Amino acid sequence: MAKTTKRKAFNLGGHEILPGEQRVITVPLSRLPDHTDMSLKVKVIHGERPGPTLFVSAAVHGDEIIGIEIIRRISKMKILSRIKGTLIIIPIVNRFGFLGQTRYLPDRRDLNRVFPGSRNGSSASQLAHTFMQTIVRHCDYGVDLHSGAVNRENLPQIRANLGDPAVRDMAIAFRASVMLNAKLRDGSLRGAADDLGCKMLVYEAGEALRFNEPAIRIGVRGVLGVIRHVGMLPKLKPRDSRIIPVQPDSSRWVRATSSGLMRAEVRLGDSVTAGQRVAMISDPLGEADMEVYTKHAGVVIGRTNLPVVSRGDAMFHIARVERPGQVEATIDRRTANATSDPIFTGPEIV
Repeated sequence: MAKTTKRKAFNLGGHEILPGEQRVITVPLSRLPDHTDMSLKVKVIHGERPGPTLFVSAAVHGDEIIGIEIIRRISKMKILSRIKGTLIIIPIVNRFGFLGQTRYLPDRRDLNRVFPGSRNGSSASQLAHTFMQTIVRHCDYGVDLHSGAVNRENLPQIRANLGDPAVRDMAIAFRASVMLNAKLRDGSLRGAADDLGCKMLVYEAGEALRFNEPAIRIGVRGVLGVIRHVGMLPKLKPRDSRIIPVQPDSSRWVRATSSGLMRAEVRLGDSVTAGQRVAMISDPLGEADMEVYTKHAGVVIGRTNLPVVSRGDAMFHIARVERPGQVEATIDRRTANATSDPIFTGPEIV
């Protein structure tokens, strides 16, 4: 007699995925003016044993490609065959922006400002609606992978509603160096998911259209940490268990006090003191130099990589913490551990 399973098949977009099966499916989106059909490519890993459903997504902003590489590496790991519950991975949500190497959709809308979307709205709204109805409504948890915008780079960090104990525990399990308590924004994927009871994290790291190896490795380890935390894989004792993510009191941008050519004096992850000079801004002939100072002590978690600035431009994102030097040491250890992490040659990947 054939062996039967108590677990039902998982239905997504009209496709049935059997327990123990991994399948890549395509979800129709729309048709371009030249009649090229656009679709959403989704991989579903439906475990043989029951458990929660979690999605991992990237490229909601089409030029933020670090998350795509994080998902590619995770997708290759054979350990996923032991998943309890169901894992849904979507490497490119905004295929339109990805093909054009832009943050936006062809209608110039930011996809992360139109959720939950509408079946009959703009192209961005239709995509948001499809993603919510096809993916998010099935899920208990989600991790959305982002990076800084073009010419702007972020230190690896988690942004989430840390006032929710379940979300906070997920953020700690991800174990980026910094986790920020970010309010739910109207129109965001995170806000729309929360309305459906789906607990979500956003991982921010690196710069648009660029790879950053430590940020990618921290992201891979972080996503696996969340999968383990929610009970979909056995928990492991982390190698760097003493490194606890820092939660800043708040964060502020240091802005250009004049226009010109900016010479940065601090890097991502550096600690700064109140009143410290962080940059010089000069005119093209070097006849005038303007000094830029911080108002608060903290750690640099974001910065512009563009030396040409106008008065008021955001230059350095400073997370306010009580002991910046201690946080900087934590960030250095976390980055060093990610660079030498055996997960990429060890048993997880085979």
